[in-house]
Amino acid sequence: MKNVKDTPPSKNIRVLNNKNFKPVVRSGLVLVDFWAPWCAPCKMIAPVLNEIAEEQAGNITIAKVNVDQNKQISQKYNIRNIPTMILFENGKQKKRIMGVKPKKVILKEVGLG
Repeated sequence: MKNVKDTPPSKNIRVLNNKNFKPVVRSGLVLVDFWAPWCAPCKMIAPVLNEIAEEQAGNITIAKVNVDQNKQISQKYNIRNIPTMILFENGKQKKRIMGVKPKKVILKEVGLG
């Protein structure tokens, strides 16, 4: 596998924790990426999520949960593999997307493609 570098999150990506998770996922259409800094596939999907966050601002919120720092949230949503993305609509879990997917596939899965 090629060397995968860290991609800093877009300014449009919300970083979630135990304090702000519920209010954010209740605020419309939200795609939450469960990830960890040591996860190479998570680093591969980061630039794709940054692009979606920039291009679809106003249509969907892209958020990230570091599973190492937020074990309670990860356990609640039964996160066993990362990256796992969960689509929420007004607080209700609508869909799970597991693994690295192309931008086109993610947009289709969340109803924007």
